[in-house]
Amino acid sequence: MSGGGLLVAGTTSDAGKSVVTAGICRWLVRQGVKVAPFKAQNMSLNSFVTREGAEIGRAQAMQAQACRVEPTALMNPVLLKPGGERSSQVVLMGRPVGEMSARGYHGGRQEQLLGTVLDCLERLRGTYDAVICEGAGSPAEINLRRTDIVNMGIARNAGLPVLVVGDIDRGGVFASFFGTVALLSPEDQKLVAGFLVNKFRGDVSLLGPGLEMLHGLTGRRTYGVLPFRHGLGIDEEDGLRVSLRGTVRESQVAAPVGEDVLRVAVCAVPLMSNFTDVDALAAEPGVVVRFVDRPEELADADLVVVPGTRGTVRALEWLRERGLADALRRRAAEGRPVLGICGGFQVLGEHIEDDVESRRGQVDGLGVLPVRVRFAREKTLTRPVGEALGETVEGYEIHHGVAEVLGGEAFLDGCRVGQAWGTHWHGSLESDAFRRAFLREVARAAGRRFVPAPDTSFAALREEQLDRLGDLIEQHADTDALWRLIESGAPTGLPFIPPGAPA
Repeated sequence: MSGGGLLVAGTTSDAGKSVVTAGICRWLVRQGVKVAPFKAQNMSLNSFVTREGAEIGRAQAMQAQACRVEPTALMNPVLLKPGGERSSQVVLMGRPVGEMSARGYHGGRQEQLLGTVLDCLERLRGTYDAVICEGAGSPAEINLRRTDIVNMGIARNAGLPVLVVGDIDRGGVFASFFGTVALLSPEDQKLVAGFLVNKFRGDVSLLGPGLEMLHGLTGRRTYGVLPFRHGLGIDEEDGLRVSLRGTVRESQVAAPVGEDVLRVAVCAVPLMSNFTDVDALAAEPGVVVRFVDRPEELADADLVVVPGTRGTVRALEWLRERGLADALRRRAAEGRPVLGICGGFQVLGEHIEDDVESRRGQVDGLGVLPVRVRFAREKTLTRPVGEALGETVEGYEIHHGVAEVLGGEAFLDGCRVGQAWGTHWHGSLESDAFRRAFLREVARAAGRRFVPAPDTSFAALREEQLDRLGDLIEQHADTDALWRLIESGAPTGLPFIPPGAPA
């Protein structure tokens, strides 16, 4: 017998689907429910490697943590990794299967994947008491409805009730709720159980009359009003937001333990991927993290991070065009700390041979590190464990580039020359003891009287954050009604709003 389920849809992208899904998952697991997350199709440059070596979206990995289960490829069977405005790498069941244009994907390939997606969902529902599914964008994207496998397409095929989340902080939430349902076909409307208001500020009683009128207009209830809270985002799909204690605004950074703060500048390269690597730095009291795109913004930085990217050669050209390449070379020559991660590591090398990603052949790198990179067609997907600066380090690798290290001091799978560091390992800074050792090195080289906090646990901060999301659901949603919805399946008998478009 299949377990219960729910699809969390949104009136728009970034309405809060990911955090609401994670919050429902954490609330359920605290009630003793065996629960799993699911997103049929995710478009994101922030990904993660599961223990079996499969690549999935980082949001689903964090939702699995909210469920207190190990993430698997079943939880995100289709991942699209943009390589530009017109094409994406298609990752199926954790493995890349090729590049495809948006027209090609929506023109036929997407429909072919529906069977795989439904099979993954059914396998999860056969194992767990409940599966909380996250939609993508809006279910009212009527131009894509025929090929939809992530919103109403999967809800209809799997018989899932749908909860529509709206971000009231943007304004127009009532129109968004009404319009979302009105644009759906009668068959899809039957599945929409109701609404959840997200990011409300102020006196919730003032919202009451509007919610009553919305119920009268749509025949659908509102399952809760979640208040606005700072710092509740889990790993972003495509934003520039540091999601834990630190933010890009210095005023919100926790006070340092030592006399100085430490300033970290992250180069906002094109097609930036897994920039969540710097979340662990931002979690440290006294560490200020900001994203930059001009060379003058590196002047007062104690550490510059060149992050991962889905377009290494394109990122290299961008750094040169903006004058950042010369600034990075000067920093390295002066012994000022620079850290390159994955694509950022490749950029710092001597040259890149790329007949896979950009197909540009051999391209000169910045020459900061004695490394030569050749792009292989097979993608490296691993979860390595090693040692650096005398501390144990865990990470994960997602890259086509194969690095030949020709000198310098060994550093994880890369190297270090002076205060220039490079590695393919994402997530290494989440290892607390290593992060503290690294920051001490950076502070010494920068001449800062900065002292890392001795007790910052990145894993504990993650758990605290997920518990706060669970608290939001428990305290501000009608959890009894929500559980009945999850347990009973798709609603029936709800009135229709005349649809604005055919199915």
